[in-house]
Amino acid sequence: MKARVAQGQEPGEKKLSERQFQPLARKVALSLPDVSHGRPFVEKLDVYKVADKVFMIVTDDPNEQIITLKADPQQAQALRERFDTVTAGRYLDKGHWISVGAGRGITRQVVTELVKTSYQSVVETMSAHDRPKEGGSKEGGT
Repeated sequence: MKARVAQGQEPGEKKLSERQFQPLARKVALSLPDVSHGRPFVEKLDVYKVADKVFMIVTDDPNEQIITLKADPQQAQALRERFDTVTAGRYLDKGHWISVGAGRGITRQVVTELVKTSYQSVVETMSAHDRPKEGGSKEGGT
């Protein structure tokens, strides 16, 4: 599944403020099936997982308000070229992860699609048995 966000901002759609950016990403992540989050590494990193696999990290640092997401390497490159506030992943493999900050062109739609695409790319690596179903439980689970 590839994100369609490389095209940029829809006409009339406003960018998100720094205050809106991370709360939206958290809300989208928590709306997805079988998502958990916590701070397993350090206090400033809020790590979001699906079935114990990381798909998003929110950096809780007023000087670095970013989210880090899994991305297809080609899509990641296109996003870095399109948006000034998309960079190589801050904490993880630079080819398969991106870090995103609020900025020009980063809209609600862009954040929503990036979070969902990251989640889906992680789910696609799971066996059918371990994949979450829409209701939040795993397929084939008890």
